[in-house]
Amino acid sequence: MPEFSYFDLLLVAGSAVIAPLALDLLSLRRVPPIVAEITAGALIGPSVLGIAEVDEPVRVLSQIGLVFLFFLAGLELDLRRAGGLELRLVAIAFAGSLTLALGVAHALAGADLVEAPLLIAILLAATAFGIVVAVLKDADETRTRFGQLVIAAASLADLATVVLLSLLFSGNGSGAGSAALLLGLFVVLSAAIALALHGAQLTPRLGTAVMRLQETTAQLGVRTAFVVLIAFVALAEELGLEVVLGAFLSGAILRALDPQNALARSDVAPRLEAIGFGIFIPIFFVASGMQLELGALVESPADIALVPAILVSLLLARAVPALLYRPTLGGRAAVAAGLLQATSLPFIVAASQIGVELGHITTGTAAGLVAGGALSVLLFPALALRLLDPRARHAAGPGPGPEPVEAEGL
Repeated sequence: MPEFSYFDLLLVAGSAVIAPLALDLLSLRRVPPIVAEITAGALIGPSVLGIAEVDEPVRVLSQIGLVFLFFLAGLELDLRRAGGLELRLVAIAFAGSLTLALGVAHALAGADLVEAPLLIAILLAATAFGIVVAVLKDADETRTRFGQLVIAAASLADLATVVLLSLLFSGNGSGAGSAALLLGLFVVLSAAIALALHGAQLTPRLGTAVMRLQETTAQLGVRTAFVVLIAFVALAEELGLEVVLGAFLSGAILRALDPQNALARSDVAPRLEAIGFGIFIPIFFVASGMQLELGALVESPADIALVPAILVSLLLARAVPALLYRPTLGGRAAVAAGLLQATSLPFIVAASQIGVELGHITTGTAAGLVAGGALSVLLFPALALRLLDPRARHAAGPGPGPEPVEAEGL
C-alpha cells in the first residue's frame, strides 16, 4: 500500500473552509468564494508562505474538482430556455466576441505580454456562467428578458469555449484535423451513450428502482450521475481530448435528458452540487492558487502589465458585442449585460493550467491571466447591478422557462 502524507491536503482543506468564512466575517459577502480560495492557495503555496505543496493526494482531488466543475456547469446548461430570436442574437454576439478576442490576443502577443494568442483568445471569449447566474438570481433577474438573454449568452460561451479548448489544445499533440476527427468520433459515441441512457430512463421498473434506492444509503441517483461523468471523462481521455469536454458534455446530456427537472426535485442535483462545491471544487481552486508563480508575476513587468490588460481585453471581447442587445434591452441594460458577459475566472483558471501543462504559456503569464480574471469577478458584476434601474428592472416582462438553480460553475 503506497504511503501518502495527508498534511498538505489538511492545509488545503482547511484553507477551503477558512477562505469563505473570512469573507463573511469581514462583511465581504459580495466577493465570490473562489477568489478567496485562489488567494488562500497562493498564500500557503510555495510563492508566499511555502507551507504546503501540491502533492499526490492534493493533485488527485484537484483533478476530480476540475472535472466536477465542468460537469456542474454542463448540468446548468439549457439553451432551450431562450427563444429563437434571443439565440440568434447571442450567437451573432458570440461570433463578434471570438473575432474581437482573436484581434486583442494577437495585439497582446505583439506587445510581448502573452504567448499562444489562440489560447488567449479562447480564454477571453469565455464567461463565468455559474457566477453570472448567481448574481442574476440574487438580483431577482433570472425571469426577466434581460436575465434570460444573459443566461443564454453565458451558456453559449460556456459550450463553445470548452469545445474550442478541447479541439485546438488537446494533450495528445495531434493537429487540428486529427483532433476534429477525434471530436467527431467523441460526439458519435456520446450520442450513443445518451440514447442508451434515454432508453434506460423509459424503463419504468428501472426508474422506480433508482428512485427508491436514491433514498437509501445506496444513493443510486448520485452514483449513477457520477458513473456517467467518469464514463465521459474516460472516453475523452482515451480519444486524446481534454477531459473537461467529457465532463461538460456529461452534465449537459444529463440536463437534456431531464426536461422536467427531476434531478432537482429528487435532490440528486443538490446533492451533486454539495459534493462538488463542498469538497472537490474548492480543493481545485486552492490548489490552482498554490501553483500560481506570484514571484514570476512580480519580477516581470510584462506579467504585471498583463493584469490590467486582461481586464480591458475582457471588456473589449465580451462587453462590446453586447451592444447588439441595445434594441432589445435598452442602452443601460445592454452595457450591464456586457459587464456580466465579461466576468470570467473559473474557465481562465482551468484553461491557463492546461496551457501551462502543455507548454503553451509560462507560469507568470498564467498568474497574470488569473489575477485579471479575479479582478473581473470583483468589479464587473457590481458595476452591472448599479447600471440596472430597479424601477424598470422588470419592465421587459418575464422570460420563458422556470428559474434556474443557483450555481458557482463556469
